Amino acid sequence: MSLLRVESLSMRFGGLTAVNQVSFTVEPGQIHAIIGPNGAGKTSLFNAITGVYQPTEGAVLLNGHSPLPPFAVRTAAGIGVVTLLTALGVVLAVNVESLWEAVITANYIYQEPFPVRDAIVSFVQYFRDTELRYSVGAALVGAVLGGTGAYTVWRRTRWVADVLSRAGLARTFQNPRLFHQMSVLDNVLVGMEGRLGAHVWHGLLKLPQHRNESREAREKALAILKFVELEHLVDTTAFCLPYGYQRRLEIARALASEPKLLLLDEPAAGMNPREASDLMILIQKIRARGISVLLIEHHMRVVMGISDRITVLEYGNKIAEGTPEEVRANPKVRAAYLGGADL
Repeated sequence: MSLLRVESLSMRFGGLTAVNQVSFTVEPGQIHAIIGPNGAGKTSLFNAITGVYQPTEGAVLLNGHSPLPPFAVRTAAGIGVVTLLTALGVVLAVNVESLWEAVITANYIYQEPFPVRDAIVSFVQYFRDTELRYSVGAALVGAVLGGTGAYTVWRRTRWVADVLSRAGLARTFQNPRLFHQMSVLDNVLVGMEGRLGAHVWHGLLKLPQHRNESREAREKALAILKFVELEHLVDTTAFCLPYGYQRRLEIARALASEPKLLLLDEPAAGMNPREASDLMILIQKIRARGISVLLIEHHMRVVMGISDRITVLEYGNKIAEGTPEEVRANPKVRAAYLGGADL
Protein backbone atom coordinates (compact mmCIF):
# COMPACT_ATOMS: atom_id res chain seq x y z
CA MET A 1 0.00 0.00 0.00
CA SER A 2 1.29 3.46 -0.92
CA LEU A 3 2.29 5.68 1.99
CA LEU A 4 0.99 8.78 0.20
CA ARG A 5 -1.43 8.85 -2.70
CA VAL A 6 -2.34 12.12 -4.40
CA GLU A 7 -5.34 11.67 -6.69
CA SER A 8 -6.29 14.25 -9.34
CA LEU A 9 -5.40 17.14 -7.04
CA SER A 10 -6.17 20.66 -8.28
CA MET A 11 -5.50 23.99 -6.60
CA ARG A 12 -7.16 27.10 -8.00
CA PHE A 13 -6.93 30.70 -6.87
CA GLY A 14 -9.77 32.53 -8.59
CA GLY A 15 -9.08 32.21 -12.29
CA LEU A 16 -5.52 30.93 -11.78
CA THR A 17 -4.95 27.17 -11.76
CA ALA A 18 -1.73 26.58 -9.83
CA VAL A 19 -2.05 22.76 -9.79
CA ASN A 20 -4.11 20.86 -12.35
CA GLN A 21 -5.23 17.25 -11.85
CA VAL A 22 -1.89 16.03 -10.49
CA SER A 23 -1.62 12.41 -9.32
CA PHE A 24 1.35 10.48 -7.92
CA THR A 25 2.26 8.11 -5.10
CA VAL A 26 5.06 7.85 -2.57
CA GLU A 27 5.94 4.33 -1.47
CA PRO A 28 7.28 3.35 1.97
CA GLY A 29 11.04 3.91 2.21
CA GLN A 30 11.13 5.96 -0.97
CA ILE A 31 12.76 9.31 -1.76
CA HIS A 32 10.46 11.01 -4.24
CA ALA A 33 11.34 14.37 -5.81
CA ILE A 34 9.11 16.97 -7.43
CA ILE A 35 10.87 19.23 -9.91
CA GLY A 36 9.90 21.87 -12.42
CA PRO A 37 10.71 25.45 -13.40
CA ASN A 38 9.72 28.41 -11.23
CA GLY A 39 5.95 28.84 -11.20
CA ALA A 40 5.28 25.18 -11.97
CA GLY A 41 3.06 24.81 -8.88
CA LYS A 42 5.41 22.76 -6.71
CA THR A 43 4.98 24.69 -3.46
CA SER A 44 1.22 25.05 -4.05
CA LEU A 45 1.09 21.28 -4.37
CA PHE A 46 3.01 20.89 -1.11
CA ASN A 47 0.72 23.35 0.63
CA ALA A 48 -2.37 21.47 -0.55
CA ILE A 49 -0.92 18.17 0.67
CA THR A 50 0.03 19.54 4.10
CA GLY A 51 -3.16 21.46 4.89
CA VAL A 52 -1.89 25.00 4.34
CA TYR A 53 -4.45 25.15 1.51
CA GLN A 54 -7.66 23.19 1.15
CA PRO A 55 -7.46 21.43 -2.26
CA THR A 56 -10.00 22.67 -4.79
CA GLU A 57 -10.40 19.16 -6.18
CA GLY A 58 -8.95 15.71 -5.64
CA ALA A 59 -7.89 13.68 -2.64
CA VAL A 60 -4.80 13.11 -0.53
CA LEU A 61 -4.58 9.71 1.17
CA LEU A 62 -2.10 8.52 3.79
CA ASN A 63 -1.76 4.75 4.04
CA GLY A 64 -4.75 4.40 1.73
CA HIS A 65 -7.18 6.55 3.71
CA SER A 66 -7.83 10.09 4.82
CA PRO A 67 -5.87 10.90 8.02
CA LEU A 68 -8.95 12.21 9.81
CA PRO A 69 -9.21 10.89 13.38
CA PRO A 70 -11.56 7.88 13.70
CA PHE A 71 -13.06 9.23 16.94
CA ALA A 72 -14.63 12.09 14.96
CA VAL A 73 -17.45 9.83 13.79
CA ARG A 74 -18.13 8.65 17.32
CA THR A 75 -18.07 12.22 18.57
CA ALA A 76 -20.50 13.32 15.89
CA ALA A 77 -22.85 10.46 16.79
CA GLY A 78 -22.67 11.42 20.46
CA ILE A 79 -23.50 15.02 19.63
CA GLY A 80 -26.52 13.91 17.61
CA VAL A 81 -27.82 11.69 20.41
CA VAL A 82 -27.42 14.36 23.12
CA THR A 83 -29.03 17.06 21.01
CA LEU A 84 -31.91 14.81 19.91
CA LEU A 85 -32.70 13.57 23.41
CA THR A 86 -32.54 17.09 24.84
CA ALA A 87 -34.87 18.48 22.19
CA LEU A 88 -37.24 15.53 22.59
CA GLY A 89 -37.30 15.97 26.36
CA VAL A 90 -38.20 19.65 26.07
CA VAL A 91 -40.99 18.93 23.57
CA LEU A 92 -42.52 16.21 25.74
CA ALA A 93 -42.31 18.38 28.84
CA VAL A 94 -44.20 21.30 27.35
CA ASN A 95 -47.98 21.29 27.69
CA VAL A 96 -48.83 23.30 24.61
CA GLU A 97 -52.47 23.88 25.61
CA SER A 98 -51.66 25.26 29.06
CA LEU A 99 -48.84 27.37 27.64
CA TRP A 100 -51.24 28.88 25.08
CA GLU A 101 -53.79 29.68 27.76
CA ALA A 102 -51.23 31.27 30.08
CA VAL A 103 -49.54 33.40 27.42
CA ILE A 104 -52.12 34.11 24.70
CA THR A 105 -55.61 33.57 26.07
CA ALA A 106 -54.97 35.29 29.42
CA ASN A 107 -53.66 38.43 27.73
CA TYR A 108 -55.99 38.68 24.77
CA ILE A 109 -58.68 41.37 24.90
CA TYR A 110 -61.29 41.42 22.14
CA GLN A 111 -60.76 44.25 19.63
CA GLU A 112 -57.73 45.55 21.56
CA PRO A 113 -54.12 45.51 20.36
CA PHE A 114 -52.41 42.39 21.56
CA PRO A 115 -50.13 43.23 24.55
CA VAL A 116 -46.84 41.71 23.41
CA ARG A 117 -44.96 42.89 26.49
CA ASP A 118 -47.49 41.30 28.83
CA ALA A 119 -47.37 38.08 26.83
CA ILE A 120 -43.59 37.93 27.26
CA VAL A 121 -43.92 38.51 30.99
CA SER A 122 -46.52 35.74 31.15
CA PHE A 123 -44.26 33.43 29.17
CA VAL A 124 -41.39 33.97 31.59
CA GLN A 125 -43.71 33.60 34.57
CA TYR A 126 -45.11 30.33 33.17
CA PHE A 127 -41.69 28.75 32.93
CA ARG A 128 -40.61 30.10 36.30
CA ASP A 129 -43.65 28.68 38.10
CA THR A 130 -43.56 25.26 36.47
CA GLU A 131 -41.08 22.43 36.30
CA LEU A 132 -40.27 23.43 32.72
CA ARG A 133 -37.44 25.60 33.99
CA TYR A 134 -35.50 22.39 34.40
CA SER A 135 -36.25 21.45 30.81
CA VAL A 136 -35.05 24.86 29.65
CA GLY A 137 -31.87 24.32 31.63
CA ALA A 138 -31.43 20.92 30.04
CA ALA A 139 -31.98 22.45 26.63
CA LEU A 140 -29.29 25.06 27.29
CA VAL A 141 -26.89 22.39 28.50
CA GLY A 142 -27.66 20.33 25.39
CA ALA A 143 -27.04 23.35 23.18
CA VAL A 144 -23.68 24.01 24.85
CA LEU A 145 -22.67 20.35 24.57
CA GLY A 146 -23.86 20.16 20.99
CA GLY A 147 -22.10 23.39 20.01
CA THR A 148 -18.86 22.41 21.72
CA GLY A 149 -18.95 18.93 20.21
CA ALA A 150 -19.71 20.29 16.74
CA TYR A 151 -16.74 22.66 17.00
CA THR A 152 -14.53 19.79 18.16
CA VAL A 153 -15.56 17.62 15.21
CA TRP A 154 -15.04 20.51 12.83
CA ARG A 155 -11.55 21.15 14.18
CA ARG A 156 -10.56 17.49 14.28
CA THR A 157 -11.80 16.60 10.82
CA ARG A 158 -10.28 19.52 8.95
CA TRP A 159 -7.25 18.94 6.76
CA VAL A 160 -4.95 20.94 9.04
CA ALA A 161 -1.37 20.67 10.24
CA ASP A 162 -2.03 19.19 13.70
CA VAL A 163 -4.25 16.42 12.28
CA LEU A 164 -1.67 15.60 9.60
CA SER A 165 1.17 15.66 12.11
CA ARG A 166 -0.59 13.07 14.27
CA ALA A 167 -1.12 11.01 11.12
CA GLY A 168 2.65 10.95 10.52
CA LEU A 169 3.32 13.78 8.08
CA ALA A 170 5.85 16.57 8.73
CA ARG A 171 7.34 19.26 6.52
CA THR A 172 9.90 22.02 6.22
CA PHE A 173 9.45 25.27 4.31
CA GLN A 174 11.14 27.05 1.45
CA ASN A 175 12.44 29.63 3.93
CA PRO A 176 13.27 28.17 7.36
CA ARG A 177 10.53 28.92 9.90
CA LEU A 178 12.23 28.62 13.24
CA PHE A 179 11.59 30.13 16.65
CA HIS A 180 14.55 32.44 16.28
CA GLN A 181 14.74 33.64 19.91
CA MET A 182 14.65 30.10 21.29
CA SER A 183 17.59 27.76 21.66
CA VAL A 184 18.35 24.95 19.25
CA LEU A 185 17.21 22.39 21.82
CA ASP A 186 13.94 24.20 22.55
CA ASN A 187 13.12 24.37 18.82
CA VAL A 188 13.35 20.58 18.66
CA LEU A 189 11.30 20.16 21.84
CA VAL A 190 8.52 22.25 20.26
CA GLY A 191 8.34 19.69 17.46
CA MET A 192 7.55 16.98 20.02
CA GLU A 193 4.54 18.76 21.47
CA GLY A 194 1.97 16.71 19.55
CA ARG A 195 3.49 13.44 20.84
CA LEU A 196 3.51 14.31 24.53
CA GLY A 197 0.84 12.84 26.77
CA ALA A 198 1.12 14.99 29.92
CA HIS A 199 -1.55 17.65 30.44
CA VAL A 200 -1.21 21.25 31.57
CA TRP A 201 -2.16 20.46 35.15
CA HIS A 202 0.60 17.86 35.34
CA GLY A 203 3.09 20.66 34.75
CA LEU A 204 1.35 23.13 37.07
CA LEU A 205 1.35 20.60 39.90
CA LYS A 206 4.83 19.31 38.97
CA LEU A 207 3.60 15.73 38.96
CA PRO A 208 6.00 12.84 38.27
CA GLN A 209 4.43 12.19 34.87
CA HIS A 210 5.40 15.68 33.72
CA ARG A 211 8.94 15.41 35.07
CA ASN A 212 9.51 11.97 33.53
CA GLU A 213 8.13 13.01 30.17
CA SER A 214 10.21 16.21 30.14
CA ARG A 215 13.36 14.20 30.83
CA GLU A 216 12.56 11.67 28.10
CA ALA A 217 11.72 14.46 25.63
CA ARG A 218 15.05 16.16 26.30
CA GLU A 219 16.93 12.90 25.75
CA LYS A 220 15.12 12.31 22.45
CA ALA A 221 15.77 15.89 21.34
CA LEU A 222 19.47 15.54 22.06
CA ALA A 223 19.56 12.28 20.10
CA ILE A 224 17.90 13.99 17.10
CA LEU A 225 20.36 16.89 17.25
CA LYS A 226 23.21 14.40 17.28
CA PHE A 227 21.66 12.68 14.25
CA VAL A 228 21.66 15.98 12.28
CA GLU A 229 25.11 16.89 13.70
CA LEU A 230 23.99 19.91 15.72
CA GLU A 231 24.60 18.49 19.19
CA HIS A 232 27.44 20.98 19.77
CA LEU A 233 24.99 23.88 19.35
CA VAL A 234 22.30 22.79 21.81
CA ASP A 235 22.19 26.06 23.76
CA THR A 236 22.77 28.38 20.80
CA THR A 237 19.95 30.74 19.87
CA ALA A 238 18.47 29.70 16.53
CA PHE A 239 18.86 33.22 15.13
CA CYS A 240 22.65 32.93 15.47
CA LEU A 241 22.97 29.79 13.36
CA PRO A 242 24.45 29.87 9.86
CA TYR A 243 21.90 29.32 7.10
CA GLY A 244 22.88 25.71 6.45
CA TYR A 245 22.51 24.87 10.15
CA GLN A 246 19.10 26.56 10.25
CA ARG A 247 18.03 24.17 7.50
CA ARG A 248 19.27 21.22 9.53
CA LEU A 249 17.52 22.49 12.65
CA GLU A 250 14.21 22.74 10.79
CA ILE A 251 14.65 19.14 9.63
CA ALA A 252 15.45 18.12 13.22
CA ARG A 253 12.27 19.79 14.47
CA ALA A 254 10.24 17.98 11.81
CA LEU A 255 11.84 14.66 12.81
CA ALA A 256 10.86 15.32 16.43
CA SER A 257 7.20 14.75 15.51
CA GLU A 258 8.08 11.14 14.56
CA PRO A 259 6.85 11.34 10.95
CA LYS A 260 6.36 8.49 8.54
CA LEU A 261 6.68 10.91 5.63
CA LEU A 262 8.91 14.00 5.63
CA LEU A 263 8.26 16.75 3.06
CA LEU A 264 11.23 19.00 2.29
CA ASP A 265 10.64 22.23 0.35
CA GLU A 266 13.91 23.12 -1.46
CA PRO A 267 16.20 21.96 1.36
CA ALA A 268 19.37 22.69 -0.64
CA ALA A 269 18.43 26.27 -1.54
CA GLY A 270 21.24 28.68 -0.69
CA MET A 271 23.70 25.91 0.13
CA ASN A 272 27.24 25.65 -1.20
CA PRO A 273 28.38 22.38 -2.85
CA ARG A 274 29.80 20.98 0.41
CA GLU A 275 26.58 21.71 2.30
CA ALA A 276 24.53 20.17 -0.52
CA SER A 277 26.61 16.99 -0.36
CA ASP A 278 26.15 16.80 3.40
CA LEU A 279 22.41 17.29 2.90
CA MET A 280 22.27 14.36 0.48
CA ILE A 281 23.92 12.16 3.10
CA LEU A 282 21.46 13.37 5.76
CA ILE A 283 18.41 12.64 3.60
CA GLN A 284 19.70 9.15 2.88
CA LYS A 285 20.23 8.62 6.62
CA ILE A 286 16.63 9.73 7.22
CA ARG A 287 15.41 7.19 4.68
CA ALA A 288 17.55 4.54 6.41
CA ARG A 289 15.52 5.20 9.58
CA GLY A 290 12.38 4.11 7.76
CA ILE A 291 11.10 7.60 6.97
CA SER A 292 9.98 8.29 3.41
CA VAL A 293 10.94 11.63 1.89
CA LEU A 294 9.09 13.83 -0.60
CA LEU A 295 11.11 16.85 -1.67
CA ILE A 296 10.94 19.85 -3.96
CA GLU A 297 14.36 20.77 -5.27
CA HIS A 298 16.02 22.80 -8.03
CA HIS A 299 19.50 21.44 -7.28
CA MET A 300 19.71 18.75 -9.96
CA ARG A 301 22.78 17.06 -8.52
CA VAL A 302 20.88 16.50 -5.29
CA VAL A 303 17.71 15.33 -7.06
CA MET A 304 19.45 12.93 -9.42
CA GLY A 305 21.79 11.69 -6.72
CA ILE A 306 19.28 10.58 -4.10
CA SER A 307 15.82 10.22 -5.68
CA ASP A 308 14.17 6.87 -6.36
CA ARG A 309 11.42 8.51 -8.40
CA ILE A 310 10.81 11.99 -9.82
CA THR A 311 7.62 13.82 -10.78
CA VAL A 312 7.97 16.78 -13.15
CA LEU A 313 5.53 19.71 -13.22
CA GLU A 314 5.09 22.50 -15.74
CA TYR A 315 2.49 25.25 -15.30
CA GLY A 316 0.68 23.11 -12.75
CA ASN A 317 0.49 20.01 -14.96
CA LYS A 318 2.40 16.78 -14.56
CA ILE A 319 4.41 16.25 -17.73
CA ALA A 320 6.60 13.30 -16.72
CA GLU A 321 7.31 10.81 -13.96
CA GLY A 322 9.84 8.06 -13.55
CA THR A 323 13.29 7.13 -12.31
CA PRO A 324 16.11 9.69 -12.55
CA GLU A 325 17.37 7.98 -15.70
CA GLU A 326 13.93 8.07 -17.34
CA VAL A 327 13.38 11.71 -16.44
CA ARG A 328 16.86 12.70 -17.61
CA ALA A 329 16.17 11.11 -21.01
CA ASN A 330 12.68 12.61 -21.42
CA PRO A 331 12.68 15.30 -24.17
CA LYS A 332 9.63 17.05 -22.66
CA VAL A 333 11.49 17.51 -19.40
CA ARG A 334 14.59 18.87 -21.09
CA ALA A 335 12.50 21.26 -23.17
CA ALA A 336 10.32 22.48 -20.32
CA TYR A 337 12.85 22.55 -17.54
CA LEU A 338 16.14 23.48 -19.15
CA GLY A 339 15.23 24.49 -22.70
CA GLY A 340 16.51 21.26 -24.17
CA ALA A 341 19.83 21.12 -22.29
CA ASP A 342 20.96 17.96 -20.57
CA LEU A 343 20.03 17.52 -16.90
